[in-house]
Amino acid sequence: MITITKKDLIELGYGTSFSADIIKKAKELMVTKGHTYYESRKLDRVPREAVEEILGINFSDKNRSD
Repeated sequence: MITITKKDLIELGYGTSFSADIIKKAKELMVTKGHTYYESRKLDRVPREAVEEILGINFSDKNRSD
């Protein structure tokens, strides 16, 4: 599973507070899907798919061969 952090989002050009909001919403999304692991306040890493679902975009994967 490929994950994303707030720092990764900032490097992609998103603002600091917007990046934090995205991570927070992604964690909430994962909890609603039954992944209670993401309820941890210290956790700052979420699946890339959750971020893509929230933003409505797909990140390009440099390692992808399809």
